[in-house]
Amino acid sequence: MATYVLIPGATGDSWYWHRVVPLLRARGHEVVAPDLPARDESAGLDAYVDVIERAIGDRRDLVIVAQSMGALSAPLVCARRECERLVLVAPMIPAPGETGGEWWARSGQTDAERAMAIAEGRDPDAPFDPLVMFLHDVPEDVIVQSASRPHAQSSRPFDDPWPLAAWPEVETQVIAGTHDRLFPIDFVRRLAKERLGVTPIEIDTGHLVALAKPAELVSLLTAGRSR
Repeated sequence: MATYVLIPGATGDSWYWHRVVPLLRARGHEVVAPDLPARDESAGLDAYVDVIERAIGDRRDLVIVAQSMGALSAPLVCARRECERLVLVAPMIPAPGETGGEWWARSGQTDAERAMAIAEGRDPDAPFDPLVMFLHDVPEDVIVQSASRPHAQSSRPFDDPWPLAAWPEVETQVIAGTHDRLFPIDFVRRLAKERLGVTPIEIDTGHLVALAKPAELVSLLTAGRSR
């Protein structure tokens, strides 16, 4: 039995994982899914990692799973704690010394997002619409629930240079959505290869993998485990 530590992306809301948690527990695993201090203007990356560590407590056999922005803090957890595996889902993949704010242009994300919008016939300069960018393949009932969830995200953690000199020496996987409009698949393939030396595992969905395809995601997370 493993302990899956599920780290949310921007907004820090553990609800993001609510379709995944019961499926992992049904397979006999323990699950930790903390809320992060996304609305705290004083909370940087260290504060996020402290919250995650407190939620883990003395649990072992850790599989750290991080969504999107969660990939900024997840490897910092692995630098502090012994982890079996690190799984990055639709992730930001930072480089040493790079801030989250710098990441968008330096990684090539900005150009990749724009190019995908044009290729799909969407206006690349249209105002941000979560229904278009994030929820386009999420079930309608989940979309309705999401409307009442907190949506604020402080810019504070994006100010911190990513502090590790290199990625932690732990088995690391990347799961990427082939229809992700924020982090297009070709962009993630390139970034994962350049910065981690890995080839992403691809899943037929958009950016919010855990909301759109929870069963498929759990199958990937638990592949190779008897329980």
